[in-house]
Amino acid sequence: QVQLVESGGGLVQAGGSLRLSCAASGRTFSNYDMGWFRQAPGKEREFVAAINWSGANTYYAESVKGRVTVSRDNAKNTVYLQMNSLKPGDTAVYYCAADFWPNTDSYYQTYEYDYWGQGTQVTVSS
Repeated sequence: QVQLVESGGGLVQAGGSLRLSCAASGRTFSNYDMGWFRQAPGKEREFVAAINWSGANTYYAESVKGRVTVSRDNAKNTVYLQMNSLKPGDTAVYYCAADFWPNTDSYYQTYEYDYWGQGTQVTVSS
């Protein structure tokens, strides 16, 4: 079992920045890849970013590429999502997720992930 707890969400004006954190516990953090997803009201959950176990490989959705950076600190069992130049369209609940059996062909799919956090709300005002 893995427990994931997101934090760092909030209300920010367009153009602003937020850094989300996801603290993991329960199993050796460096044994699995991590992903970030988001879900806006009335929409499906969508991929934002992913990072492999070592941090050497990262992946981003086209909609956030250049504005978002995913990173991890295995010593702190934490993955981060730095979001800059935020837009109202970024408003959503953001979830982190753990992937114990990574597949580079499906890192952007929700079914790829084994454990999920409860989410943190990000609201971007115009």
